[in-house]
Amino acid sequence: MRENGAVTSATRQPETPTAATPPRLIATDLDGTLLRDDKSVSPRTVAALAAAEEAGIEVFFVTGRPARWMDVVSDHVHGHGLAICGNGAAVVDLHGGPGAHRFVKVRELARENALDAVRLLREAAPGTMYAVEQTYGFYQEPEYPKMHMEVPDALAPAERLLAPDAPGADEPVLKILAFHPTLDPDAFLTVARLAIGDRANVTRSSPSALLEISGPDVSKASTLALCCAERGISHEEVVAFGDMPNDVEMLTWAGRSYAMGNAHPDVVAAASGQTVANNDDGVAVIIEELLAERLRSEGRDR
Repeated sequence: MRENGAVTSATRQPETPTAATPPRLIATDLDGTLLRDDKSVSPRTVAALAAAEEAGIEVFFVTGRPARWMDVVSDHVHGHGLAICGNGAAVVDLHGGPGAHRFVKVRELARENALDAVRLLREAAPGTMYAVEQTYGFYQEPEYPKMHMEVPDALAPAERLLAPDAPGADEPVLKILAFHPTLDPDAFLTVARLAIGDRANVTRSSPSALLEISGPDVSKASTLALCCAERGISHEEVVAFGDMPNDVEMLTWAGRSYAMGNAHPDVVAAASGQTVANNDDGVAVIIEELLAERLRSEGRDR
C-alpha cells in the first residue's frame, strides 16, 4: 500500500519473483550485507555481480562508508563505475582504482545545520563525542575513540571543526559521526532524532552507539532515487539489500527489497523479503534466483 507516494514498512508484503517487475538495477549495502564479516567479497558474490551486469542489470553499491574506504569493491563496479557513499551524501566514480575516485554528486550537510545538531545532541545526551567526515578530510574531537582506519587530520572540539575558519573549511561536510560510550544504540538513535528534528537526518549502521548525521533530506534512498531518475529507472525496477537502520528508507523505497539473515529487526520489518546472512552470500543467492527467473521467463516468451 502506498500513502502519498511512499511505501510504509508496516504494509510491505513479500513479493515472489514472478509477480515482480523485472529488475533493471540492484542496490546493495556493503558491510553486513554484500561483504562477509572479514570484509571480503566472496567468489560466489563476485560471479553473481558480474552475471547481473552481463544480463544488463546495473549494480550500485550504496553504503555508509566514505569514498576512501571503497577499495574493497572498486574492482567490481564494472561499466558505470559509480557508488553511493556516506549514506547518500556523495556519488563517487571509482574508475581509476584506489585513491583516484572522483565525486560526481555531493549532498553536503550545511555547517549551520551541523552546528545545530551538535548543540542539540550535546544537550540531550551529555557525553556525546563527535567526528566530522568531509569529502577528502576526517576530523575528530580528542575524546572520540579510535574507531576508524585513518589518523584524523585534526583534533579539536566539534564546534571548532565546523567553524567558518576551521581546517578544511573549503571542503563540504558529508556527515557528522556521534558516539556515546554508555547509551544503548537504538535508544541513542531515538534520543538524537527527537533532539535534532528536521535540522538533519540521523541514522546508524554500527552495532555500537555510533550515529551518522547527514543533511536533512539526505539518505541512501533519496540519492538512489536521484540516480535512478537520471537513468529513467523507476523504483519498481530496483531490488535492494541491507541489514541496518541506515538501509530502511532504501528498502522501503525499492520495488523489491531483502533484509539479510543477520539484519536489525527494523530492517526486517521494512523489507519485502528476507535472504540468508551475509556470511552465507545472501545477496548472491537472490541475484542467482533473479537471473534464473529471467531465463525461465524468456523461455516461456519464446
